[in-house]
Amino acid sequence: MYKIAVIPGDGIGKEVMEATLHVLEAVDVDFDYTFADAGDEYLEKTGVALPSETVDIVKESQACLFGAAGESAADVIVKMRQELDLFVNLRPVKSYPGTKCLFDNLDFVIVRENTEGLYIGLEEETEEGATATRVVTRKASERICKFAFEYTQKTGREKVTAVHKANVLKKTDGLFKRTFYKVAENYPGIELDDRYVDATAMFFITKPEMFDVIVTTNLFGDILSDEGAGLVGGLGLIPSANIGENQGLFEPVHGSAPRLAGKGVANPSAMILSAVMMLDYLDENAAARKLENALVEVLAEGQVVTGDLGGKSSTMEMAAEVRSKLEEIN
Repeated sequence: MYKIAVIPGDGIGKEVMEATLHVLEAVDVDFDYTFADAGDEYLEKTGVALPSETVDIVKESQACLFGAAGESAADVIVKMRQELDLFVNLRPVKSYPGTKCLFDNLDFVIVRENTEGLYIGLEEETEEGATATRVVTRKASERICKFAFEYTQKTGREKVTAVHKANVLKKTDGLFKRTFYKVAENYPGIELDDRYVDATAMFFITKPEMFDVIVTTNLFGDILSDEGAGLVGGLGLIPSANIGENQGLFEPVHGSAPRLAGKGVANPSAMILSAVMMLDYLDENAAARKLENALVEVLAEGQVVTGDLGGKSSTMEMAAEVRSKLEEIN
């Protein structure tokens, strides 16, 4: 039995979490859930967005499912990434049937360094305006590149592309690029190349099928991940994983969407797919494929899906349909 921390959070996070837990009841894996608080609503009640008890619950769990945080996201998810040293942000870009994909043949992954870069928050005001410090270290670059190559091997993928801007950011991205090729020496069977981030953004639109695994720094990975989501139907379909040496936290990337909260219309797909990523993280790969296939069946049929997918069903109705398909597969 796996100990799983569950943080529903704010807005539609609560609704998609309820839907996903309903579906997970039909997975042939046993979970022991511990629920924890974080986000805007908890901040309003207590003055604290992320209580230490929640961090402790995650530390004591084998994985965490996280719904969404609203305005307090920087004080919740970013802080957890730092406190738990979740140095990997893993974002798949995958085409699914029955969705508004710009391309129907995509299946690549973005491996984003999650702990440094511009997102460390070293900003200060000056007489002329403001400055921000970008930090890229050898240690962080080595471990994110190593993760990318190890992930490529483990999942049977073939190619890793480093994305950077070393022609302009010669010190920081120069270090990242050199480190990438140094780490690559330990993985001779994997194809590799590197590309500038601006060219990569263009190729996402013109030749996205050329990518397999992308490894990049924090800000570039954040921007490219959302561009990738646009290629395959939007944020409502995109899961993510935050992974460290000891913990994994899995969340949809769509945010709390307060205008949709309480209406029962949120698409649960991204949260369900985040649970798929959690199952893979726990090496429950067979269960992960069954859950993913059940969702794919529902998406392909297009009958019991939410409004953003062209249907008229509620969040829980779609979840119930996914569960029904899963029970048939099992």
